[in-house]
Amino acid sequence: MKLLIIRHGDPDYAIDGLTEKGKREAELLADRLQGEEIRAVYCSTLGRARLTAQPFLEKAKMTAQYCEWLREFNYARVRVPYLDREKIAWDLMPEYVDKFPDIYHPTLWRECDFLKSTQVPEAYDAVCKEFDAMLGRHGYVRDGYSYKAISPSHDTVALFCHYGLTALLLSHILNCSPYSIWQHGFTAPTSVTVVYTEERAEGIASFRMSSMGDVSHLFAADEASSFSGRFCECFTDDTRH
Repeated sequence: MKLLIIRHGDPDYAIDGLTEKGKREAELLADRLQGEEIRAVYCSTLGRARLTAQPFLEKAKMTAQYCEWLREFNYARVRVPYLDREKIAWDLMPEYVDKFPDIYHPTLWRECDFLKSTQVPEAYDAVCKEFDAMLGRHGYVRDGYSYKAISPSHDTVALFCHYGLTALLLSHILNCSPYSIWQHGFTAPTSVTVVYTEERAEGIASFRMSSMGDVSHLFAADEASSFSGRFCECFTDDTRH
């Protein structure tokens, strides 16, 4: 089984849509995905993900299953001392996160003081439960750190979603803290992250990531990758702070 986890195109967050650049990116993505034998498509219910999936669905004459659990993971929030308000759990200043020695532990991250009294652990588990249910429908059932290959296949499944949610899904199947990816990973708009199963022992499947945030379809068309979601490379840069 192969999973293609796809971030939406360059976003216009004000209207939950795509910029003109994002629309071009989505068209180029649709052409790139034509080379994949995709058997099923799951999509976030948010507009920017739906609009990103639409060109591919039209060209492939396919339909998607629209899932609330694939929405951006921005509804479970935390309060941090450097802001007088709550904010999304996965966009935190490194100097704050680094104060918690267990933040990158695969299970103890949820016990950190700023998280354990919030809805974040529960919301994380709810998404993972839905994700595993979807994998189960395709023949792979969670069993500890790996999956029972009940009905193994070469099916390719595409998920159109968001960066915060992508990192959450990856942390679950790669068995690490979501903060390892939230804080240190990045997937550009319309990038494709590829994860596939390996069944080295019969009936036992584990997931391995072969690429993260691939935007080769943009480079092939001389379309620059969007900066959306990144911060300045150097503090003196005239880019997002």
